[in-house]
Amino acid sequence: MMSMLLYLLFLIPFCMFNMWWLMVLYLMMGFLYYSCTFWFMDYYSMISYSFGGDTLSMCMIFLSIWIVLLMIVASYKIYEFSNHSSEFLFINLSLLFFLILTFSTVNLLMFYLFFESSLILTLFLIFGWGYQPERLSAGFYLLFYTLFASLPLLMGIFYIWDCSCSLFYFLVEVDCNVYLFLSMILAFLVKMPMVFVHFWLPSAHVEAPISGSMILAGVLLKLGGYGLMRVSYFIYEYLYLYGYIFIGLSLYGVFIVGFICLYQVDIKSLIAYSSVAHMGVVLCGIFSMNTWGLLGSLVLMVGHGLCSSGLFCLANIVYERVSSRSFMISSGLISLMPSLSLFWFILSINNMSSPPSLNLLGEVMLINSVMGWSPLSFFYLGFSSFLSCCYSIYLYSYVQHGSIYSGLMKLSSNNLREYLLIFSHLLPLNFIIMGGDVFLWF
Repeated sequence: MMSMLLYLLFLIPFCMFNMWWLMVLYLMMGFLYYSCTFWFMDYYSMISYSFGGDTLSMCMIFLSIWIVLLMIVASYKIYEFSNHSSEFLFINLSLLFFLILTFSTVNLLMFYLFFESSLILTLFLIFGWGYQPERLSAGFYLLFYTLFASLPLLMGIFYIWDCSCSLFYFLVEVDCNVYLFLSMILAFLVKMPMVFVHFWLPSAHVEAPISGSMILAGVLLKLGGYGLMRVSYFIYEYLYLYGYIFIGLSLYGVFIVGFICLYQVDIKSLIAYSSVAHMGVVLCGIFSMNTWGLLGSLVLMVGHGLCSSGLFCLANIVYERVSSRSFMISSGLISLMPSLSLFWFILSINNMSSPPSLNLLGEVMLINSVMGWSPLSFFYLGFSSFLSCCYSIYLYSYVQHGSIYSGLMKLSSNNLREYLLIFSHLLPLNFIIMGGDVFLWF
């Protein structure tokens, strides 16, 4: 684990000297090397200096490395127009470093520190490279929602230290009460985000640059699910007792958010709301507290990270040419960019969990899990699946078909970098399912 962290530290000179493609190349080499040296087991391994990894940690770490290297590829315009590209590379590398620390630490306080550090760096991305004046209010939304919920978590961690004299996940033994329970889960519910505390997410996505949207959808939303799984080691009695409240809220939220998606007029806003719906299903799986629910949550988090990030890349490719995210102006693109239509179609149907995507495996497991928890949930699960199909088809058909906006004079053709970028999302999303037994270690 320390070798992975030192590898990233030694990439800092590439940022200083603005070596854009070399950074991408070395991140890819690091990803391939570490994916071949780690064995996926359900216990912590590679432990050194209170850092290590199990299957949950390493899946999140590999997802983080992959998304960050694709962020750099997607943000090539920053390098092309010399828009503080060295600083941009340094922020991305620092963000990756803190994410790996977050996912690999086995200490609650260290987890909290790295968890908050990744938030600050995301804020720098939105403030520094966002392209609308409203990015300031979106950044403050993100900051204050998350910080407001994080203070009780910090108080809870201090209380746990006082009671059990240990902050290691597996050594914590504390008499849980409802206040400790709420303080430990509130920060993660806001981060996922759960419905009713999700209002920061659409504005943050819409105002963020493509790199900010990719890391938000791809990795940062997964911090909430990861944190809930980790703290469930010592608050599991209360997760059983009060889980029905959060499962009920999430099922209702997934149902409502499906309708909200259907009247969006902004491409990025629709994709952001669909993330809220998917994370609601993940939340149901975690709170159901059974094996299928927890493993299905992991699979869907990885699948959604790749799928949602790919959709944001496509939305950005359209925005760079049309200079608008509106459905009205971006319609009929199959006539202007026919070669991208297949990618739009595959990612749209993957978003509604078509085979052979990871989303399908995750949703099948989660539906099994939630139906096992209560058969009455079939109404909400069925309708939410139907609505996810509706808004995914709506997204594809509105962008690709219809009349072309008369103000569009010409569009530049797509280049190899953009095809590689989308293909790099599609390849793992649709082929990891062949090694799906990695996730099913029971």
